[in-house]
Amino acid sequence: MRTGENRPHGRWGRQGAASGIWYLRAVAAVNVLGAVWVSLGEDLRRHNTAELFTPYLVTPGFASGAFALFLAVTLRRRKRAAWILNLALSGSLAAVFAAVLAFVPEFRGHPQNWLSLGVTALFTGALLAGRRAFYAKGDRSNPRRAALTAAGGLLVTSTLAALLVTVADAAPPQSSTLVERWSYGLMRAVSMDPAQGDFPGISTPAWADALINIASAAVFAAVLWAAFRSVRATDPITASDEDRLRKLLVRHGHADSLGYFALRRDKSAVFSPSGKAAVTYRVVGGVSLASADPLGDPEAWPGAIDRWLTEAREHGWTPAVMGASEWGGTVYARHGLDALELGDEAIVEVADFTLEGRAMRGVRQTYHRVRRAGYTVRIRRHAEIPAEEMAELVRLADDWRDGDTERGFSMALGRLGDPADGDCLMLECADADGRLRALLSFVPWGEKGLSLDLMRRDRESGNGLIEFMVLDLIQRADEVRVTQLSLNFAMFRFVFERGARLGAGPVLRVWRSLLAFFSRWWQIESLYRANAKYRPAWEPRYMLFEKSTDVPRIGLAAARAEGFLEAPGLPKWLHRKQLERVR
Repeated sequence: MRTGENRPHGRWGRQGAASGIWYLRAVAAVNVLGAVWVSLGEDLRRHNTAELFTPYLVTPGFASGAFALFLAVTLRRRKRAAWILNLALSGSLAAVFAAVLAFVPEFRGHPQNWLSLGVTALFTGALLAGRRAFYAKGDRSNPRRAALTAAGGLLVTSTLAALLVTVADAAPPQSSTLVERWSYGLMRAVSMDPAQGDFPGISTPAWADALINIASAAVFAAVLWAAFRSVRATDPITASDEDRLRKLLVRHGHADSLGYFALRRDKSAVFSPSGKAAVTYRVVGGVSLASADPLGDPEAWPGAIDRWLTEAREHGWTPAVMGASEWGGTVYARHGLDALELGDEAIVEVADFTLEGRAMRGVRQTYHRVRRAGYTVRIRRHAEIPAEEMAELVRLADDWRDGDTERGFSMALGRLGDPADGDCLMLECADADGRLRALLSFVPWGEKGLSLDLMRRDRESGNGLIEFMVLDLIQRADEVRVTQLSLNFAMFRFVFERGARLGAGPVLRVWRSLLAFFSRWWQIESLYRANAKYRPAWEPRYMLFEKSTDVPRIGLAAARAEGFLEAPGLPKWLHRKQLERVR
C-alpha cells in the first residue's frame, strides 16, 4: 500500500469513487456525440422536454459536454470542491425528480422518468460512498476568480452570440428584437436544443448555433479551471530552511552530485519528522516536481518522502521526481512510484582520467591546439573573487547566454555570484590578449567533488574552449582538492548508444532517429557526444511518477520548470523569469 495516501475505506468506497468518475466521462461523451449526431441529439432533446426527464447532466451540446468532462477530470484529481458541487447538484435533481413523481401523477407513466431518477440517485449514492476519496484542497482565491471569470465570460460570449445571431439570422430583420436575439444566443450557449417555439422570429443556420455553443464551452472550461484549480505553490524556502538544508549537505552532501541544487530559492522544502532529511520541490502546472534524491540521512528519507506525498495529495498535485539516482529512485519506488530512465549523468573520476591512447586523440589535439593559441584558465572559489570582478563576470555570463530565456531547475543553481555560494568554483578562460572568452562555474559535491552549474562562451571565440577548460581543471585537480567531476546530463544516452549498434531492433532505431531529429532544437544528441569524449562513467538518472497517464503532464511541467516552455495564457513579459539551465 502506498504510504501517505488518503484512500476511500472499503470496497464500496473505492467502487463508488470510480463509478462517479466514469459516469461523468460517459455523460460527456453522450453530450458531445448528441451535438454532432443529429438523430441522437434530437432524441435527447425530446427526452428532456415536456413530461420527460433525463439523468444528471445529460443534455446534448459542446458546453454541457465540456462541463461534464471537466467535472470528471477534477473528481479524478480528488478535488473536494468538485465532489461537493456534484453532490449538491445531483442530490437536488434527484430530490426534484422524486417529488414530481410522488405528487404529479402524469409523470409516473413514463418509464424513462423512473430510469432517470434511478441513475441520478445511484450517482449521488456513489459520491456519498466514495466521499473519503475526494480530499484535495483548492486555492482559497478560487471562488472569487471563478466568479470574475464567469461574469466576464458570460458578458462577452452573450454579446458576441447576439451579434452573430443578428448577422446570421435568415428571418426578416424586424421579426425579432435585440433582447430576443440576446436571449436566443444565451440559450444556445447552454444547449443545442432548437426551441424554435420560444423564438419564432429567429432562424439561424446550424453552424452559427454550433459556434455559439463551442464558444460557451470554452468559457465553461475557463470558469471550471478557475473554480477547481489546485493551490499553485507553497512558500519557497526561507533563510531558516536554507540553513537547515546546508547543514544536511555538510553531513551528507557527498551522496548525490545534484544535492547542492536543492538550494534553489524557487523551490519549497518539506522535512522528515526527525529533521534529518528533506525533499525539495516546486509546483508547476499542478505537478509537485521534486528534483534528484532527498537530502540528508538515507534512513530518514522515507519520513520526508511520506510528508511530501501527503502534501501533494492534500492539494491535488501530481507527485513526480526528476533526475533521481538509482539509489534514490529505489527509495521513491518503495512509496508507490514507478520509474522511467531519463538518461545518464557523466561522472569523471580524476584519478582514472588520461589523455593518452587512441580513443582520446581528438580531445588531446583540441587541448594542445587551444593551449598553443595562448588561452589560459584561472581557477578561483567564488569567495575569492572581489565583488566588482564578480559583477563583471555575471554581466558577461548574461551577455553570452544563448537566447533570452533563462533555463534551469533540477541541475542548475541559477544565481551566479550570490555571496552565499562562496564555495562554488569559477573557471575563467582568457585569450592571448587577456580578454575573457568563456566561463565555467561548479557547485560543491561533498568535500571532494564538483558538479557543473553554468557554462558560457563568447560566440566570437574559437571552438574547443569548454573542452580545454574542463581538461585544464582535471589536470589541476590537486590545486582545488577535487577527485570527481559531474558534467552534463545526457538525456536518453542509452538510445543513442544502443541504437547505433549492429543488430539494434527497429523500435530502437526509430526512437534514435526521432531523438536525432529533435536534437536540431534541443541539443539532445550533441550533449551526449560532448560528454562522451571525456570517457566518463555513466550514472543513470530516473523520472518517477504514480501513473503512466500522468507522464505527458509531468513532461510539460518539467519543460516549463526548465524554461523550455512558457506557461500558457500569459504574455511573454508576464512570465516569471526562469533560472538558468546549462547542463
